[in-house]
Amino acid sequence: MFAAHGAEIHILDLNAQQAEMVAGKIRDSQGRARAHACDVSVAHDVERVIAGIVSETAIDILVNSAGIPHVGRLEDTTGDDLDRVYKVNVKGTYHCMRACIEPMKRNRRGVILNLASIASSAGIPDRFAYSMTKGAVVAMTYSVARDYLGYNIRCNCISPARVRTPFVESFVHKNYPGRENEMLERLDRSQPIGRMGNPCEVAALALFLCSQEADFITGSDYPMDGGFLSLR
Repeated sequence: MFAAHGAEIHILDLNAQQAEMVAGKIRDSQGRARAHACDVSVAHDVERVIAGIVSETAIDILVNSAGIPHVGRLEDTTGDDLDRVYKVNVKGTYHCMRACIEPMKRNRRGVILNLASIASSAGIPDRFAYSMTKGAVVAMTYSVARDYLGYNIRCNCISPARVRTPFVESFVHKNYPGRENEMLERLDRSQPIGRMGNPCEVAALALFLCSQEADFITGSDYPMDGGFLSLR
């Protein structure tokens, strides 16, 4: 969606093959896109990739969407579990923002959009570690928005409820073999609006928040939850 509106896309992903597949689809649609193999949980890996991009072009927009889950309550969550989720969801977001903030400051402009979750503000069963990390993403968003107002850098986040992505479908397939349709229908019914979100709906809000039409918006968390927080 960003490419269709003229953005040059750089995809940073641990799975280089999948990233290149997405970049290829964008190029096939006459868009501009490159894929970069990168582990966002490793600071020097992110710094290497971002430095290479900055040497060729300005970074106007950063969208932090990398994240991994963990299912479990406090007593089911080991220290290793906590560290694994924290490294990607919190440190990954931090590494990407930190690598991009100086180039944005030099240009005196930029937009950062982080993907959080309604788990940051609602008690979701069996999501102790995941909820902790997404709460941190919201807090980082507020802090960055405040600290870089003077550089014309905006920072917001989106907090979706369940969105029917390939990730969700693969999770259901792995954990509920033979019961996929039943579980997907149950996930649909768990949203007051009666269905899970669509990735394109999240992308449309992301596009708006990163556009000039949203120049007055910074330091905001946007729940996108089909009524989950207010109507459940």
